[in-house]
Amino acid sequence: MENSIVKSKRVKEVDINKPKLTAKEFKRQWILVAISAVYVIYGIIFYYLPLAGWIIAFQNFVFAKGIGGSKWVGIDKFKFLFSDKTFLMVIRNTFVMGVLNLFFSTIVAIAFAILLNEVKNKYFKKSIQTISYMPHFLSWIIVVAIVHDALTSTGIINDILMRLGILKTPYAFLGDPKLFWGIVTLSHLWKETGWNAIIYLAAITSIDPCLYESASIDGAGRFQKMRYVTLPGLRPTIMILLLMNMGNVLNAGFELQYLLGNGLVQNVSRTIDIYILDWALDARNMDYSLGTAAGIFKTVVSMTFIVVSNYIAKKKGDERLF
Repeated sequence: MENSIVKSKRVKEVDINKPKLTAKEFKRQWILVAISAVYVIYGIIFYYLPLAGWIIAFQNFVFAKGIGGSKWVGIDKFKFLFSDKTFLMVIRNTFVMGVLNLFFSTIVAIAFAILLNEVKNKYFKKSIQTISYMPHFLSWIIVVAIVHDALTSTGIINDILMRLGILKTPYAFLGDPKLFWGIVTLSHLWKETGWNAIIYLAAITSIDPCLYESASIDGAGRFQKMRYVTLPGLRPTIMILLLMNMGNVLNAGFELQYLLGNGLVQNVSRTIDIYILDWALDARNMDYSLGTAAGIFKTVVSMTFIVVSNYIAKKKGDERLF
């Protein structure tokens, strides 16, 4: 009985403190409302209205006939997808590369942010930050060119290894299927680590300095402070970013795999995006319906990853998205 009374009082307090959208309040914040309205309209036009195009996944869509004139085939396109060994192969490739990117980018970004936070020289710290951010603003085309030139038979990697006596002849790194996923992961790390570390650096600055002072009084060293103060302080941020990035597991990439891939590594380089390109936009196939069905599968799986991860985080009492 007492608990119900306390809960009702809390509900009333929340209702009292909750701001009401009156005409006066609307007039005072009309700029924020206008900006929000622009984003909402943009999202409806460019994100939600195009979802109507999903209907062609259930048709044998012919561009000349349009949606109204194309024949309905139900879920035949989805049946074809899951009976196609190539599609199952690209699911594996996309999932593995996505998981590798998520795992290593998270670990390396956290480690980089913590180590950078320990740098005491202000100018050196800012210089390292600036240098680490710069690759993020490079196009993947430029990154691919750098990686390709470094790993060719006459590239710097082969040159160094041969000078050190590790290799006697140049090695075809880009032609070895066993190395392709590692090359993709390292390329992502080089490009995005500095940028990903920004949020973690910001989260570290929000940790109460008194905690570090208390740890010092208790005799904790630098690494003990990292382990028992910094990492627990970063936990909420890590959980939120992990949950947000779970939806990007199947967004393993397109440009990097498409441009670095070749006939020798085709079985490990093709992703769902490349599969969609081959079926929907290639002049030999032009099957828009099949490409749309593959895109729907990717979207549904990504949403499922987010919902399930959020549910697990909720059950464990961690930070969650909703």
